[in-house]
Amino acid sequence: MEIIATQKFLTMSPRKIRPVVDVIKKLKPTEAVEKLPFMAKRAAEPLAKVIKQAIANARSRGLSDTELTFKEIQIGEGPRLKRGRPVSRGQWHPVKKRMSHIRVVLEAKTAPEKPKAKSQKVKEEHGTKD
Repeated sequence: MEIIATQKFLTMSPRKIRPVVDVIKKLKPTEAVEKLPFMAKRAAEPLAKVIKQAIANARSRGLSDTELTFKEIQIGEGPRLKRGRPVSRGQWHPVKKRMSHIRVVLEAKTAPEKPKAKSQKVKEEHGTKD
Protein backbone atom coordinates (compact mmCIF):
# COMPACT_ATOMS: atom_id res chain seq x y z
CA MET A 1 0.00 0.00 0.00
CA GLU A 2 1.32 3.42 -0.96
CA ILE A 3 0.83 6.57 1.08
CA ILE A 4 1.51 9.87 -0.68
CA ALA A 5 2.10 13.38 0.68
CA THR A 6 3.05 16.45 -1.36
CA GLN A 7 4.14 20.04 -0.86
CA LYS A 8 3.96 22.28 -3.90
CA PHE A 9 5.31 25.73 -4.67
CA LEU A 10 7.93 25.74 -1.93
CA THR A 11 10.10 28.83 -2.42
CA MET A 12 13.41 27.01 -2.20
CA SER A 13 15.63 25.74 -4.96
CA PRO A 14 15.46 21.97 -5.61
CA ARG A 15 19.25 21.97 -5.69
CA LYS A 16 19.30 22.95 -2.00
CA ILE A 17 16.77 20.29 -0.95
CA ARG A 18 18.25 17.27 -2.74
CA PRO A 19 21.38 16.87 -0.54
CA VAL A 20 19.13 16.67 2.54
CA VAL A 21 17.01 14.00 0.84
CA ASP A 22 20.13 11.97 0.00
CA VAL A 23 20.94 11.77 3.73
CA ILE A 24 17.50 10.65 4.92
CA LYS A 25 16.19 8.42 2.13
CA LYS A 26 17.88 5.31 3.56
CA LEU A 27 16.33 5.83 7.02
CA LYS A 28 12.86 4.90 8.22
CA PRO A 29 10.39 7.81 8.13
CA THR A 30 10.17 8.09 11.93
CA GLU A 31 13.97 8.19 12.23
CA ALA A 32 14.16 10.80 9.48
CA VAL A 33 11.70 13.06 11.32
CA GLU A 34 13.81 12.75 14.48
CA LYS A 35 17.10 13.61 12.73
CA LEU A 36 15.96 16.40 10.41
CA PRO A 37 15.72 19.17 13.05
CA PHE A 38 19.41 18.69 13.84
CA MET A 39 20.60 19.14 10.27
CA ALA A 40 22.13 22.53 9.57
CA LYS A 41 20.09 23.10 6.42
CA ARG A 42 17.05 25.30 5.86
CA ALA A 43 15.47 22.59 3.69
CA ALA A 44 15.14 20.24 6.68
CA GLU A 45 12.03 21.92 8.12
CA PRO A 46 9.68 21.73 5.09
CA LEU A 47 10.90 18.23 4.33
CA ALA A 48 10.12 17.12 7.88
CA LYS A 49 6.61 18.56 7.57
CA VAL A 50 5.88 16.58 4.41
CA ILE A 51 7.18 13.35 5.98
CA LYS A 52 5.04 13.95 9.10
CA GLN A 53 2.05 14.49 6.82
CA ALA A 54 2.71 11.18 5.06
CA ILE A 55 3.01 9.38 8.42
CA ALA A 56 -0.30 10.93 9.53
CA ASN A 57 -1.93 9.75 6.29
CA ALA A 58 -0.67 6.23 7.00
CA ARG A 59 -2.06 6.31 10.55
CA SER A 60 -5.46 7.38 9.26
CA ARG A 61 -5.44 4.26 7.05
CA GLY A 62 -4.71 2.11 10.08
CA LEU A 63 -1.01 1.41 9.47
CA SER A 64 1.68 1.40 12.13
CA ASP A 65 4.72 3.72 11.98
CA THR A 66 7.10 0.77 12.29
CA GLU A 67 5.80 -0.83 9.07
CA LEU A 68 6.59 2.19 6.89
CA THR A 69 9.55 2.72 4.57
CA PHE A 70 10.34 5.30 1.90
CA LYS A 71 9.42 4.10 -1.55
CA GLU A 72 10.45 7.38 -3.17
CA ILE A 73 11.12 11.01 -2.40
CA GLN A 74 10.89 13.29 -5.41
CA ILE A 75 12.10 16.86 -5.52
CA GLY A 76 10.77 18.45 -8.68
CA GLU A 77 11.13 21.91 -10.12
CA GLY A 78 8.24 24.28 -9.81
CA PRO A 79 7.75 27.57 -11.62
CA ARG A 80 10.33 30.33 -11.41
CA LEU A 81 9.67 33.88 -10.34
CA LYS A 82 11.53 36.19 -12.67
CA ARG A 83 12.84 39.15 -10.74
CA GLY A 84 15.66 41.57 -11.45
CA ARG A 85 18.38 43.56 -9.83
CA PRO A 86 19.45 46.98 -11.08
CA VAL A 87 23.16 47.32 -11.79
CA SER A 88 25.44 50.03 -13.11
CA ARG A 89 24.80 52.10 -16.26
CA GLY A 90 21.05 51.60 -16.14
CA GLN A 91 21.24 47.87 -16.75
CA TRP A 92 19.24 45.06 -15.18
CA HIS A 93 20.40 41.56 -14.23
CA PRO A 94 17.79 38.81 -13.99
CA VAL A 95 17.28 36.85 -10.77
CA LYS A 96 15.34 33.58 -11.01
CA LYS A 97 13.70 32.66 -7.74
CA ARG A 98 13.19 28.92 -8.03
CA MET A 99 10.40 26.87 -6.50
CA SER A 100 10.20 23.17 -5.64
CA HIS A 101 7.60 20.46 -5.44
CA ILE A 102 8.20 17.73 -2.83
CA ARG A 103 6.51 14.33 -3.19
CA VAL A 104 6.98 11.65 -0.51
CA VAL A 105 5.70 8.12 -1.12
CA LEU A 106 5.72 5.68 1.81
CA GLU A 107 5.23 1.96 1.49
CA ALA A 108 3.93 -0.46 4.10
CA LYS A 109 5.96 -3.66 4.58
CA THR A 110 2.90 -5.81 5.29
CA ALA A 111 0.18 -5.58 2.68
CA PRO A 112 -3.45 -5.64 3.83
CA GLU A 113 -5.55 -8.66 2.92
CA LYS A 114 -6.81 -8.66 -0.64
CA PRO A 115 -10.58 -8.85 -1.10
CA LYS A 116 -11.90 -12.09 -2.53
CA ALA A 117 -12.92 -12.32 -6.16
CA LYS A 118 -16.63 -11.88 -6.93
CA SER A 119 -17.04 -15.44 -8.17
CA GLN A 120 -15.73 -16.83 -4.86
CA LYS A 121 -18.06 -14.60 -2.84
CA VAL A 122 -21.11 -15.74 -4.82
CA LYS A 123 -20.18 -19.42 -4.39
CA GLU A 124 -19.73 -18.98 -0.63
CA GLU A 125 -23.09 -17.23 -0.27
CA HIS A 126 -24.99 -19.93 -2.16
CA GLY A 127 -23.12 -22.81 -0.58
CA THR A 128 -21.94 -24.29 -3.86
CA LYS A 129 -18.57 -25.85 -4.46
CA ASP A 130 -16.51 -26.46 -7.60
